[in-house]
Amino acid sequence: MNSISKAQNNSMQWRYFKQKLFFSTVRLSALIIVLTLGGIIFHIVFNGIGVISWDFITQYPTDSMTKGGIMPAIIGTLYLTVGAISVGLPLGIVSAIYLTEYAKQGKIIRIIKVGINCLAGVPSVVFGLFGLGFFVVFLKFGSSILAGSLTLGFLILPTIIGASEEALKSVPQTFREASLALGVSKWQTIFRIVLPNALPGIMTGSILGIGRAAGETAPIMFTAAAFFTSRLPGSIFDEVMALPYHIYVLATAGTNIEQTRPIQFGTVLVLVALVLGVDLIAIIIRSYMRKQKRW
Repeated sequence: MNSISKAQNNSMQWRYFKQKLFFSTVRLSALIIVLTLGGIIFHIVFNGIGVISWDFITQYPTDSMTKGGIMPAIIGTLYLTVGAISVGLPLGIVSAIYLTEYAKQGKIIRIIKVGINCLAGVPSVVFGLFGLGFFVVFLKFGSSILAGSLTLGFLILPTIIGASEEALKSVPQTFREASLALGVSKWQTIFRIVLPNALPGIMTGSILGIGRAAGETAPIMFTAAAFFTSRLPGSIFDEVMALPYHIYVLATAGTNIEQTRPIQFGTVLVLVALVLGVDLIAIIIRSYMRKQKRW
């Protein structure tokens, strides 16, 4: 009996050690991620805060972009981000509703879902070349806000579809059955019962999409971004400056790269603040929706 108890005790101690080792590894990984992110943000703030001012936010670049502000790039980034969400969010939600609520689950649907997951991992430069070939050249939109927004919208579409699908599946099936039992049509059930309860999860996909759309350089480089423009866009068919491409230009193709180094970090800081600000608004909306959730 003593030998059995000792063996059981050793087994429990070994399991406890493995559990402790696992949680310690998880905590260490989380700590490394937080420290890395904190170090990156500190580096950006430390090097970029010195150029941040009202003039920097509201003025045009001057002297070969070595002086002045970044206002056109801020406006252009907002236009492209809003345009991308306006394209990607409705298409993503409608696609997810069809795949979840209407499509008969079979081989074709499984292939479509695999394709969507594969598209989520496609490099952004591929979407940029697609946008260049299809929207800019074939449809003759030219380098414009419209072409850039459509390209970014298709770029974030797989992310939104995936998040929307999971959000729709999380709504209990009994909600649908109860609604249909009361004589409500399938579309009204989806629109009035399923979709409102799935919106917080859908907003999660939208937040991820906003961050990616605002920070991408390759797609807009081919479809929308201008090296420099002396005026704000007057229509969706005008090209624009954008913060990601402006950073790329200052860091690689500027005439005085070292001289513009503070401006580079200042622009990065503004871009990070802009993305976090838009994400914060989306998070607040999502939190409000969760409070209004019916289950």
